[in-house]
Amino acid sequence: MTTTSVPADRERRAAQAYLRLLNAVRAAFAEAGAGPAAVPPAVLAEADRALREAGLAGNEEAFLRRVGR
Repeated sequence: MTTTSVPADRERRAAQAYLRLLNAVRAAFAEAGAGPAAVPPAVLAEADRALREAGLAGNEEAFLRRVGR
């Protein structure tokens, strides 16, 4: 029997912030070419805040397990 867990709203917000961060990083590297890549600080701050609120700050392993579901 497979069990499925439904993420709490704060976990869902953390996953969404992670995806926005991932997209911003990809765009920054695509735009940077051979130069340095820059991610907007607001995107980083949003991801940090969402992870903290979900109780996942500093526990990337648990967070990435949830995102991978």
